[in-house]
Amino acid sequence: MTDRKDELAANLAKVERRIADACAAAGRLREDVTLIVVTKTYPASDVRILAELGVRHVAENRDQDAAPKAAACTDLPLTWHFVGQLQTNKVRSVAGYADFVQSVDRSKLVTALSKEAVRAGRELGCLLQVALDAGESERGERGGVAPGGIEELADLVAGARGLRLDGLMTVAPLTGEYAGREQAAFERLMDLSTDLRRSHPAATMVSAGMSADLEHAVAAGATHVRVGSAVLGVRPRLG
Repeated sequence: MTDRKDELAANLAKVERRIADACAAAGRLREDVTLIVVTKTYPASDVRILAELGVRHVAENRDQDAAPKAAACTDLPLTWHFVGQLQTNKVRSVAGYADFVQSVDRSKLVTALSKEAVRAGRELGCLLQVALDAGESERGERGGVAPGGIEELADLVAGARGLRLDGLMTVAPLTGEYAGREQAAFERLMDLSTDLRRSHPAATMVSAGMSADLEHAVAAGATHVRVGSAVLGVRPRLG
């Protein structure tokens, strides 16, 4: 376990340096960017080590992995983010442990999240996942609402019991006009965030950037970056 802690500490230090350097290059304060460590496929023991190392935000993208892991870590001072595509039949479970759902992308999901948040007596922070590979009124290849659908969905979240509209999230698209243009994609997300905050001033979170492109996200103005493999390593695929 000591070896694993040393490994995670070294990786975390490298990522922290990357974020700090990116902030300095962009003229931003380091404290303006929150690191979320994506712990998908890794065990609760790694989450515990990360917590010991000072990590306070962790993310998961599959409820079947996240639910037992969150249950095993309830004693830790962690904020849990759900970042994967979310089916409505998993909402009750996710609403029980997630502090933020970053993948809100359709009205049916808003209705389900509201119902389960109220049932659980919790308030869930919601980020709208924006699909920059979609047309104005379509859905993205990996989920997400098209830019043209943000306003309507945002109003729905803001008016839903048990939910709080906190901002926007995106994944750098693999297709479309922003494919291979991470900086431009994240700058587009910032423009959409500016538009959103005109009608919803408290929706200030902008979640963008992962292990390979976090510098682009910081340069564009992201408030949160989601980093997995750069901290935890690359696991071999099962099967």
